[in-house]
Amino acid sequence: MAHDLSTSIESSVLLVRDVTGSYRPAQDDEVLGAAQQLLWHHLRGREVLGSPQAVREFLRVRLGGLEHEVFAVLMLDAQHALIDFVELFRGTVSQTAVYPREVVKESLARNTAAVILVHNHPSGVAEPSRADESLTQTLKSALTLVDVRVLDHLIVAGPDVLSMAERGLM
Repeated sequence: MAHDLSTSIESSVLLVRDVTGSYRPAQDDEVLGAAQQLLWHHLRGREVLGSPQAVREFLRVRLGGLEHEVFAVLMLDAQHALIDFVELFRGTVSQTAVYPREVVKESLARNTAAVILVHNHPSGVAEPSRADESLTQTLKSALTLVDVRVLDHLIVAGPDVLSMAERGLM
């Protein structure tokens, strides 16, 4: 179904026009999908580190409301411009299996110079676990071997986004 989003002046309801030309109130997933596309459009090709707030907003929308864990990577070029956002692993409500070999493989496939690791905590608590800290060090070591820098590991928990680099855990 093709979506054409517009705002109704009278009721401030977001409407969606379907392929037949009829309008109906937008569903939550359609609004979130449109927001993700807009944020992705604004992020792609930009200096990610030059706009940490834009990255946090993108991640809040993309991962903040999920009921399962997702591990993703922001792939960056040598100038730290965004090449791609790749969701690599999907888990349960409390854990995700992450395989360093696959992270390295995907980084090399995109000719990545640096990465920002990202995962969410559906529990709503952004604090990194010991497993998060250990995984970060393992991935840093593996990626260093192929000259890919790990700039940060962000944890998204609802509206909160915690930076492990800002916490001195990198």
